[in-house]
Amino acid sequence: MAAPSTKPPTKQPQLPLYSWRTYSPNARLVYLRDHQQADNEIAQLNPGLLGFDLEWRPTYVKGYPENPVALVQLASDNTILLLQIKAMREFPQKLRELLEDPAYIKTGVGIQNDALKLYRDWDVSTYNCVDLSLLARTVDNARWKGKYKESIGLSRLMETYHSLSLAKGRTTRSNWEKHLSFEQQEYASNDAHAGFVLYKTLSAMFEGLPKPPKPEYYSFHAIRGNLYNFSGVPWSCHNPDYDPGPPPEPKKPKKPKISKDTDSTATAQPQPIDAQSPNARAPSTEQPNKRPRPPRNRQAQQHGARRAHPSPLPVASSSRPAAVSVSDVSVTTSARSQGGHSAISHYMERVVGFSL
Repeated sequence: MAAPSTKPPTKQPQLPLYSWRTYSPNARLVYLRDHQQADNEIAQLNPGLLGFDLEWRPTYVKGYPENPVALVQLASDNTILLLQIKAMREFPQKLRELLEDPAYIKTGVGIQNDALKLYRDWDVSTYNCVDLSLLARTVDNARWKGKYKESIGLSRLMETYHSLSLAKGRTTRSNWEKHLSFEQQEYASNDAHAGFVLYKTLSAMFEGLPKPPKPEYYSFHAIRGNLYNFSGVPWSCHNPDYDPGPPPEPKKPKKPKISKDTDSTATAQPQPIDAQSPNARAPSTEQPNKRPRPPRNRQAQQHGARRAHPSPLPVASSSRPAAVSVSDVSVTTSARSQGGHSAISHYMERVVGFSL
């Protein structure tokens, strides 16, 4: 019987990439690094809907504070402005006025975090902000379940409602303070323009709702580092009409991990033997043989041999030397008078114990 064939998992088809040029082929892309030129371009924007996004240079060292906002992106149906405020001598006055004007609707995903960061870095408030993730959960609650404040990414929203994906890669973590490359300009333009397109798609779903939702469910003002609704009350991420669906199933407890040492110890334990079994043996009372001590090396053995047989050479002693008698002196004197070598040798053997 042949072994069953295993088919590799089928990969989902890759969606085509989103491009602002497809949705707004007549739009102008303007990249600005001068605050006066930025004021001139911003003055031409009409009140209404604007896609809004921010970029800043990432922090490559863990634990370091974030870098300030370097780029502000604004996108409408006919204009996309890339304002590199980090390269400008001062913050454009017209940009400050636009951000603080509620007649301009700024849309994006997680826009509350961007608005608060913009105030921390540049002391600018942002009025009339719309979080697209909250708007999607409000107008399309049947599709989106879970916690209301759980963010839905911009790329996921674009894939869901337009079957297009946003390009992500190294450009996301690139340096937004230097002169922008063509890839960076396209990336920044698509993010801001996608927010503009998604708002128009989601806002068109208001007509199918049983009752119109309150704007405070998904929009707010960011004034001097605080979030407020349009009535001036502190804003919170809450929608009483939202249905989060059934709670998720509780996670199964994880099995305790058994280490290899514990596993080997458990398997090495002897199995109990029945006392009535013919293979049963009485426990041994003999002591196990001790492991013999390893022999000392050859050098140690030779050293021990030397210590067992001391050298015949004289060894200095700490005790006082023996007194020399008068007879010994006479022998020495006679030896000197005779000049004989044998007498001196005899004396050395007798007194000192050293033989010439």
